[in-house]
Amino acid sequence: MFRICARRAMSPALCVQRSTRVLSLKPVTIGRIVNARFESSQTPRPDPTAARKAAQDRADELAKDWDARVISYAELKPKAESPDPNSVLIDVREPDEVIQGMIPSAVNVPLTVLGDAFRLPASTFKEKFGFEKPRKDQEVTFYCRSGKRSTTASDIAKRNGYTNILNYKGSWLEWTEKEKK
Repeated sequence: MFRICARRAMSPALCVQRSTRVLSLKPVTIGRIVNARFESSQTPRPDPTAARKAAQDRADELAKDWDARVISYAELKPKAESPDPNSVLIDVREPDEVIQGMIPSAVNVPLTVLGDAFRLPASTFKEKFGFEKPRKDQEVTFYCRSGKRSTTASDIAKRNGYTNILNYKGSWLEWTEKEKK
C-alpha cells in the first residue's frame, strides 16, 4: 500500500480512498517526497542534453572529414631520390608486402601498429623501428599499396598531433607502374 501511495504522490486523493492506515503516514511521506522534488528542482543542475551535445560537438570536431594534402608521383620522386632530413616517408604496408620492394628512402611502420607507435617514447620508437620518431611538426608522407591505408595512416597521425601530413594516394601500385616506364 505504501508503494502505491508513493507512486501516486502527485494524486493524494487515490491514497485517501485506499486505507486509513496510509492516511497517517501520507502527510509525512508525501511531504518528504514533494519537498525533495521541490528542493531538487530549485538547485541548478547541469543540463544532461547540453553536456551530451557539447561532448558530441567535440567528437565531431575530431572526426570531421578532412584530407591530408595529397602528393603526386611527380612531387614525391625528387623527395624519394634525395631525402630531406626534415621529412620522412613511411610505408604502412605489412612486412610480407614490403618484401616486394619499397620506394627509395622509405621506412616501414605497419598500419596495424602505427597508432601505438606514435605514442611510444622517442627512444623506444627508434629501438623498435630503426629510425628517429618523427616530430609533430615534421613533414610525414604516408603510402601503402593502393592509397586506402595511407589515408587511414594520415588520419591516425592527425589524431596523434601531427600537423604536416602528406598522403601519396597513388602508393606502391602507381610508383611501380611509373618506374617501369
